[in-house]
Amino acid sequence: MAMRQTPLTCSGHTRPVVDLAFSGITPYGYFLISACKDGKPMLRQGDTGDWIGTFLGHKGAVWGATLNNEATKAATAAADFTAKVWDAVTGDEVLTLAHKHIVKSVNFTQDSSCLLTGGNDKIIRIYDLNKPEAEPQEITGHTSAIKKALWCNNDTQILSAADDKTVRLWDRNSTEVVKQLSFDMSVSSMEYIPDGEVLVITYGKTIAFYNALSLDMIKTVDAPASIHSASLHPDKDFFVAGGDDFKLYKFDYGTKEELESYKGHFGPVHCVRFSPDGELYASGSEDGTLRLWQTAVGKTYGLWKCVLPGESVPQHNPVSELSGQSFDLIA
Repeated sequence: MAMRQTPLTCSGHTRPVVDLAFSGITPYGYFLISACKDGKPMLRQGDTGDWIGTFLGHKGAVWGATLNNEATKAATAAADFTAKVWDAVTGDEVLTLAHKHIVKSVNFTQDSSCLLTGGNDKIIRIYDLNKPEAEPQEITGHTSAIKKALWCNNDTQILSAADDKTVRLWDRNSTEVVKQLSFDMSVSSMEYIPDGEVLVITYGKTIAFYNALSLDMIKTVDAPASIHSASLHPDKDFFVAGGDDFKLYKFDYGTKEELESYKGHFGPVHCVRFSPDGELYASGSEDGTLRLWQTAVGKTYGLWKCVLPGESVPQHNPVSELSGQSFDLIA
């Protein structure tokens, strides 16, 4: 008998959720941060969606958010012309990095010593967090707003996507462009998978996979709707995507076949990412919520309990206003 996907709904935001990121797996599990136009990024337990805390201090929409692997530091990018670094354990603001325009993207190096930023002033900046008073290293070349800037190749190179319809690979030391991809429309999202050096890019209805070091194309997949974000499973068995039609799509990475599609959000899906263990994926939407979806429906994991045929079905169980609201699995 087929299982029905029942996502966990994480409420608490009051405006569209535009970015999300998971930490690595820590001794305390893994964690999830969300960026929202309400200016109040939130930290949650990754496998349950339970609200841990809200980072307070931005004076405008937060466009980007990230955690370091250990979930000890968070960084946010906002419309108040700042990027901020936070202590993710206490919630305290550690550092405010002033910019000349809206900041859209933040990304830590693997050792959390440097922060990469990008935004509407078209400049990529590298901040040494051990020397916060020092001027950042600046990389110029994009001709429109930068949407995403990510470390790659063991932090020796940088990938950036901008509204100038290009994705560029930069050398960190020389700040020169190593390779460049050009598209006929603006790229809507970019994900970097260090294991295997895979780059996931979305534009229009296309989900494209590239080798992150050579920028050689691996494959492209056409989706049924305009896609805003896509994420590749850690084992590279599947990928998921979401966009304008409010749906989450799951595809077989090898065959490109659409395996499932689920509608749960009440607005376009702006961001989707797999958890570090691959057991679930999170989506953020125009409707102001995050939702957590099981990769393998019917598995007992986190707050999901597998209910076998003939067993009683658990009722929806509200956890709290600011955490995962309901959970059950129906056989």
